[in-house]
Amino acid sequence: MARKHGSTDSMVMKRKANGKCLLSNNQTKEFIDASDEAPREKENANITENGEQITVRKRPKRAASCSTFKEKNIRLSEKTSVIEVKESRTEEEEKDAVEITKLGAENLLPCRKLIDFVFHDADGKSQPFEVCEIDDIYITALIMPMDDSLEKEKERGVRCEGFGRIESWSISGYDEGTPIVWVITEIAEYECVKPAASYKRFFSHFYEKARICVEVYRKLSKTFGGNPDMNLEELLAGVVRSITGTTASYGSVNRDFVISLGEFIFNQLVGLDDEPNGNNVSLASVPALCALREECRSRGIREKVDGDLKIDERKSFEINEDEDEKLARLLQEEENWKLWQQRGRRPGNSQNIYIKISEAEIANDYPLPAYYKPTVDEMDEYIFFDSDSSIHYVDLPRRVLNNWSLYNSDSRLISLELLPMKPCAETDVLVFGSGNMREDDGSGFCIEVEPGQSSSGIWDSTDAEGVPVYLSAIKEWMIEFGSSMIFISIRTDVAWYRLGKPAKPYVPWYEPVLKTAKLAVSIITLLKEQTRASKLSFADVIKKVAAFDKENPGFISSNLAAVERYVVVHGQIILQQFAEYPDDTIRRCSFVTGLSIKMEEMRHTKLLMKKKVVVQKEENLNPSATMRPFMSKRKVMRATTTKLINRIWGEYYSSHFPDDFNEGTENILKGEELEEEQEEEHDEDEIEEQNAIVQEIIPRTSPSKRSTKSNSNMNEITWKGVSIGKMDSGEDLYKQAIVHGNVISIGAAVTIDVDQPGEDPAMFFVEFLYEGHDRTKMFHGRMLVKGHQTVLGNAANEREVFLTNDCTDFSLGDIKEQINVNILSLSWGHQYRKEHSDADKIDRAKADEKKRKGLNVDFFCKCLYWPERGAFFRLPFENLGLGSGVCNSCRQRESMECEFKKSSKDSFVLNKTEYYVHDFIYVRPEYFAEENVEHETFKASRNVGLRAYVICSITEINFSEGSRKQTPQSTLVKVRRFYRPEDVSTAKAHSADIREVYYSEDMHDLPIDMIAGKCSVMKKSEIPSLDLPIIVDHVFFCECSYDPAEGSLKQLPANSKFWTMVRRASNSVSKRNKGKEKCEEGKLVESHMWMNVPKEDRLATLDIFAGCGGLSEGLQQSGATYTKWAIEYEEAAGEAFNKNHPDAHMFIANCNVILRAIMAKCGDAEDCISTAEAAELAAKLDEEKLTNLPIPGEVDFINGGPPCQGFSGMNRFSHSTWSKVQCEMILAFLSFAEYFRPRFFLLENVRNFVSFNKGQTFRLTLASLLEMGYQVRFGILEAGAYGVSQSRKRAFIWAASPEETLPEWPEPMHVFASPELKIPLNGDMHYSAVRSTADGAPFRSITVRDTIGDLPPVENGASKTTMEYGSDPLSWFQKNIRGSSMVLSDHISKEMNELNLIRCKRIPKRPGADWRDLPDEKVKLSNGQLVDLIPWCLPNTALRHNQWKGLFGRLDWEGNFPTSITDPQPMGKVGMCFHPEQDRILTVRECARSQGFRDGYIFAGNIQNKHRQIGNAVPPPLAFALGRQLKEAVEAKHS
Repeated sequence: MARKHGSTDSMVMKRKANGKCLLSNNQTKEFIDASDEAPREKENANITENGEQITVRKRPKRAASCSTFKEKNIRLSEKTSVIEVKESRTEEEEKDAVEITKLGAENLLPCRKLIDFVFHDADGKSQPFEVCEIDDIYITALIMPMDDSLEKEKERGVRCEGFGRIESWSISGYDEGTPIVWVITEIAEYECVKPAASYKRFFSHFYEKARICVEVYRKLSKTFGGNPDMNLEELLAGVVRSITGTTASYGSVNRDFVISLGEFIFNQLVGLDDEPNGNNVSLASVPALCALREECRSRGIREKVDGDLKIDERKSFEINEDEDEKLARLLQEEENWKLWQQRGRRPGNSQNIYIKISEAEIANDYPLPAYYKPTVDEMDEYIFFDSDSSIHYVDLPRRVLNNWSLYNSDSRLISLELLPMKPCAETDVLVFGSGNMREDDGSGFCIEVEPGQSSSGIWDSTDAEGVPVYLSAIKEWMIEFGSSMIFISIRTDVAWYRLGKPAKPYVPWYEPVLKTAKLAVSIITLLKEQTRASKLSFADVIKKVAAFDKENPGFISSNLAAVERYVVVHGQIILQQFAEYPDDTIRRCSFVTGLSIKMEEMRHTKLLMKKKVVVQKEENLNPSATMRPFMSKRKVMRATTTKLINRIWGEYYSSHFPDDFNEGTENILKGEELEEEQEEEHDEDEIEEQNAIVQEIIPRTSPSKRSTKSNSNMNEITWKGVSIGKMDSGEDLYKQAIVHGNVISIGAAVTIDVDQPGEDPAMFFVEFLYEGHDRTKMFHGRMLVKGHQTVLGNAANEREVFLTNDCTDFSLGDIKEQINVNILSLSWGHQYRKEHSDADKIDRAKADEKKRKGLNVDFFCKCLYWPERGAFFRLPFENLGLGSGVCNSCRQRESMECEFKKSSKDSFVLNKTEYYVHDFIYVRPEYFAEENVEHETFKASRNVGLRAYVICSITEINFSEGSRKQTPQSTLVKVRRFYRPEDVSTAKAHSADIREVYYSEDMHDLPIDMIAGKCSVMKKSEIPSLDLPIIVDHVFFCECSYDPAEGSLKQLPANSKFWTMVRRASNSVSKRNKGKEKCEEGKLVESHMWMNVPKEDRLATLDIFAGCGGLSEGLQQSGATYTKWAIEYEEAAGEAFNKNHPDAHMFIANCNVILRAIMAKCGDAEDCISTAEAAELAAKLDEEKLTNLPIPGEVDFINGGPPCQGFSGMNRFSHSTWSKVQCEMILAFLSFAEYFRPRFFLLENVRNFVSFNKGQTFRLTLASLLEMGYQVRFGILEAGAYGVSQSRKRAFIWAASPEETLPEWPEPMHVFASPELKIPLNGDMHYSAVRSTADGAPFRSITVRDTIGDLPPVENGASKTTMEYGSDPLSWFQKNIRGSSMVLSDHISKEMNELNLIRCKRIPKRPGADWRDLPDEKVKLSNGQLVDLIPWCLPNTALRHNQWKGLFGRLDWEGNFPTSITDPQPMGKVGMCFHPEQDRILTVRECARSQGFRDGYIFAGNIQNKHRQIGNAVPPPLAFALGRQLKEAVEAKHS
């Protein structure tokens, strides 16, 4: 009998709170009266509905087990009620019970409420709610009248047992926000109010699913303030917040649980499309809802709506799951739900607990203890891997380890089983390893032991291939299997290692692991052979395993007890293999649940698992390091710091992590007293990339805009003195007022009670005092905020407050009290450091004394906080507290509010820019958008299809006639369109100058809200010349006309109308001389002008962590800086810097040593906190180096990118946190700035710098700079928007002395599809440094073809370091990147092994091709070995890793490069490294061009060194853009 249950296209009912109900199909069903004697109990009686017959079976025997019900607190529509169990009337027939509970006339199918209900099968056994979709389910319950007062006597209800058969179910309550679950029988519809205590565990699962459906609906419904255009991540975040933030939820809900319900949610909500919901949007087409369903499907977690009963002839969903599969799935879900509730966990979090293996339990399966003895000198693995950037755990490099052994900290051989197979927050075992490391080429090999083979059979001979290394602590391990092969991999903090052959002594320790892995494979094979594997219990599997013959690889024993013991004690290996198996039926079978329960029963230690996001590199504690003379080149030295930096960071860690701080306090905070705060920082949500940039500050309720409460009598307020003037609006101004006996003056700070429970009073700075026209005594105040209310959070000084631009008017009666806020203006310069330090120490001591005595705190203020600009500025003393009735903050706000106004008949102002007839403008590309072909958006083609702004000239402005107020909607401009080369053809775009445009006769009437800015179009001879591939001006040239109809280009004649337009525009600009446009006439930048700026007119610069010099190169090209000193630890990188910047003094040394040497040279050693090693090495520097060291007063600018390996994704603090922080180079970098006090400072780092350490590193860096007295600005930029063909996001922090202008962020000039680049501030606020260019920019994006299309072809492993170009440059980028170079250097490629070269040749030469395009076949290598063409590990793990998109991937000629890395390889973290047409990895020069390095730039060392130098560098074009802003800031001081 086919039935349809729960399909909202037919069964959704949106009932209102009044208790009335309508059938979901809007059809009236005939009410069966109580006196009706229709033969309902006949076996095959029929009921007709919409012309379809529904077969009704005989009611089963009533369940005798559902007779007792307990009193319990329950949830009723978000409220908790207590229902007392009293004697109730009992009826055998459902129709009788429905009639007895009737309240009045009923024209439709009766509606009742169910309490104390149980849903069960014909045998009376309780069943999960959704089993009614595939089996006959009946009800035992107390039937109540359909009213809202269940607190009345329970005698009104009628108990009925085993009634109905549930025909269908539905969910309502979408409008009310509280889910209501309905079940429908032939007789009535029932609202499920309260399950019986014995049934609650079944019903709670479904109710939670219903609740999520309602929340999703409301998030997407405009009627309830939702946004149907939100993306999936926004939807998930909103739903999770809503569910977990209410008491009605059965527990916490995470995003994975919501995703797992994607199919279920979609099918429930699409049925609402036929209901009048006021959305005017089809839910079936809502992007987020569709994306949720697809994400659910892609994960293989499907909740399907079953059946094909058609009601109201709406569409039905096809059955994609047979009844056995559905039953097994539902039963397994209920079992999981039971386990989750017992553990206090929610779905999606069940995997957060890991059951620990006991060594005693597995001891009998392993040999007697033995110890590891190295036979050769081994190297620290850290030498071979990057350590200066955060890295996702799945993106770690992959290597092969042969001849390996595993051991503990005592060098005792140890089993892998003692280590969790998933990363855990705490473990009590450390496992290390040693072996021969080599590259992983993806080739597969079998490491199984053949039956009957001796232990020595694994180990033929020592595999000498590779470099002998010792590993840091192993964090997790995993087993993968496919075909006849089993592979085991281990992970440290820096790499994944696939285990090859173990060393001979370790073989007996490895065999049990392989044996268990083979057992798991045998069990999976066994289950797959079963017709109904999902119902095969744990005990059934044990019996079948015991029945294996001895030749079976999974044979353990014939004894059931022995088999069960072995399976349980080695259970983590088996469970992991099941968890990774792609068949959902196998993964969720009853055997897995049973094994988990058995393991929990046997073991009592559970470990909390960590999120697998990014890894934190810790010190290598491998005992092998002390067994040989070899010393790691990566030896960590504690940072050299000044006392100020040490105090700021030390106080923070002593306050927030006192236990960790006490472990590493040697030579720390001498003589300083530390405060301890009892606060913990909550985990931040992971920052996830979105598909588009949205530059905005999320709206917030400003404290100054909130309601306030007056707490005084106005009669107690008087003016002190006479009026000192009048405001422009006529109100009298005063200098002082007496409020409650206290004198309030201009410039005072006061608090205002905010009518928000639990919030501190708001603080305001009094700008002026005045008396309103209604005689009310008022003041105008600017808000002051405490540091914790800013981006600084808990890193702020508790006594510092910040001025803001948030201002408003208050009655003097609103003042609560006056507070002491000292407005500070300190002398600037390195010469005042000691003076300020001494004064600060005295001030802090006074503040501590006041605090101990319980006196009011004195605050101080020295900065303006402007979150909308992501900055802290010096206080505007010239406009602050003047008492003139004019507020500078109000003026700024008014100027920002002027979006559009008419200036004259030929001009208007839009967004503070004035436009005239004849002006050239940018027009948003969507206005001219055509139906474009969809492009696949993989990493290398993210920019394909994106368009730059359209260039137009204004020919006429049409204001609406008769309208008193002109608006953007009522104003049109007539424009002439200019075409770009990319509008003509891809080939033309590649060969033409990127600044060229073509005149046309196309005219358009354009709404002014399509205007994006102004530009200039000139003759080619008038535009600035370039010798760098960098553009900072909005200037174009035109020499040709274009006819789009014919597709023809023609040279413009001398008498063309265009030349008249150019002259008119030029004359108009010179007459106005407004300077409003983005490119100011007479100030166009020629990129070669930087060469002509003398050194004395540049900022003398110290580049720390200089690398090969990318940052210095771009800054110097801008004409702003001259790098006079540089510090770099890596010898090859320092050599490269020297070759390109020969005039700089390069110190190839540890920066800790250099800082110590400088401070000792200047006699400030007592202010320097360093290790004895740093002091010793500093004393050994030769005289020449000491002479060349910079001293304070010589350095104008410090820049650099400190490595932050210790902070890379440190999502959770482990032991000795402070001792680790002390080793971070960020402390030394800040100490350089604190000691030298340069005029400007620039920090560059990876994007995730802002989220390291839960944001603590970022906030402490800002706090340190502010404490020094700097103005500070922070932001994240995308290098691709500044002229390189590469996605590279970097975080920057600018700092400028209070005497300087703080540099702005450079305007992005190129179209680039980048994820959102927001920085979280406080609360719900976020800041984006620059606008998105995904929707348009002045210039198109630079492509791969633009970048490397002119380079000569080379072979795999090409090693010739110099060669001829062989052809002329074609693109604008190529012409400028070559510069004056006549010979091509470093066009060399890493050599792939034979197998990877074969794979590369088989990858199709088309965009987006990668390993997934390889044929599934074996190939024979030159040594005769047969290997898989597809890397063994990729298909088996693809589902977990986004299909491994891009590995072995080719670049797209018309796309962009992925992020440049230090070691390009096809199996690396950025595997898309194959040339678009040639069968090889990208060359060093190609990677350098992708970063914007000129062809003349020299790199040093071997090919690995060169790739590393390029991958770690800041792209020079991005540095150039930053330098231009720095130069403007420097010039602003003198203008």
